[in-house]
Amino acid sequence: MCLSLAFFAQSAVNETIKVDPKPVFTCSADAYFRFDPAATAANNKTSFTNSNNSFELGMASVKMEHTTGKVGLLADVGFGKRAEEFSYSDDRTRFIIKQLNLSYSLKNGLKFTLGSWATHVGYELVDAYSNRNYSMAYLFSYGPFFHTGLKAEKTFGKSSLMFGLANPTDLKSTTLNSKYAIAQFTTAMAEDALKFYLNFQGGKPNDSTRVTQFDLVTTCAINSKWSVALDGSVASFAHKAAEGDFGNAESWWGVAAYVNADPKSWLGLCLRSEYFSDQSRLNVFGVAPAGGGVWANTLSFNFKIENLLLIPEIRYETANQDIFIDKDNGPASSAMSLLLAAVYKF
Repeated sequence: MCLSLAFFAQSAVNETIKVDPKPVFTCSADAYFRFDPAATAANNKTSFTNSNNSFELGMASVKMEHTTGKVGLLADVGFGKRAEEFSYSDDRTRFIIKQLNLSYSLKNGLKFTLGSWATHVGYELVDAYSNRNYSMAYLFSYGPFFHTGLKAEKTFGKSSLMFGLANPTDLKSTTLNSKYAIAQFTTAMAEDALKFYLNFQGGKPNDSTRVTQFDLVTTCAINSKWSVALDGSVASFAHKAAEGDFGNAESWWGVAAYVNADPKSWLGLCLRSEYFSDQSRLNVFGVAPAGGGVWANTLSFNFKIENLLLIPEIRYETANQDIFIDKDNGPASSAMSLLLAAVYKF
């Protein structure tokens, strides 16, 4: 009987291990054409669309996920200009590791992940197929892109909590002794139609700088054809002299609203309206004589043809400083661009 029980127990373990033995692959590629009437790429102040009047390749990406029992592997690589800009802190190569991590899950809903993963901060993601707009928001472009470290996630009901310790933002490798603390709390309500994501990162990229960022994402599925999302974020940067204390922090903040409509199975629309404040001239207003804010509105159409997604897009933004360039190569407070992107995913 003991031998029989041992045999059946081993068989049960083997059956558990063999659940979903095949890895899951997700592959994608994207390309685009962007036109600015001012005939300059300098009016693009956000990520991944730094071109004008040119056909551009975005990124070819392959992601592999595999789970065996309690352990899992995620490997995600990309090739192209978009990949290079995403991993800007690495050596200048267009082939990069976007994500690479190992995970271990316990029966009580606790999961540990070690490696590198896309940031939890913000609403938009690096992969073009994950966003309804092709051009990126200011909040994405000036927030963190990814983290490398160790995190623990605990799920309880419709909520989850994550804490982690990571290298300074966007560094897969570092000789710095400092680390960032990261955290996220998520919860769902109204039969999962309403979701909240409260995000945090904080730490010192060096001995003289201290960074803190809070971010809140809210998504709401109104019905099968309409949904909205809201992303608000504030980041502060405090500095000190070699022998002094940290002084008053400088900061930027922003809020972006997304209105999504799907009137047909083959047609979707997204209107993104974003305000980004950079009064301390930390980012987009660094070359301006004073800080200010920029209001950007982007309307994107999503035409779905099987695995292909076509995204015609119009973007108009205006600022209270002359941070743009007009068609006569002079300073301007507003800019407009047209874009057509093609995204394929399987």
